[in-house]
Amino acid sequence: MTQQRFFGFEKLEIYHESVELAALVYRLTAAFPADERFGLTNQLRRAATSVTLNIAEGSGRGTKRDFAHFLMQARGSVYEVVGAVLSVRLEYLQPKQAHTVSEQAQSISAKITALARNLKAEA
Repeated sequence: MTQQRFFGFEKLEIYHESVELAALVYRLTAAFPADERFGLTNQLRRAATSVTLNIAEGSGRGTKRDFAHFLMQARGSVYEVVGAVLSVRLEYLQPKQAHTVSEQAQSISAKITALARNLKAEA
């Protein structure tokens, strides 16, 4: 069954990839120790969620320049998510899990950068 889409950003591949990244981060951090709930767990989840929300908000701002600005905010949050490698050092994640996060983050970052450049060139 296909889901009906109401907003333009829902057609963007980077939006759907960012939703998947956020879901992955939530799944992985669910196994973090309880004493990290307000620390690393919260920070990684907020950063992952911020990627998705900045893409959505930026698309609704009305100008290509504003959208590009919000995409750069989203990219900054993607970089924050890569901080999941600290979780390996703390032995909360396996290296393979952190690598999966990093690969997804790299793909999203590259696509965000490309879209932002195109928007700036059109503005």
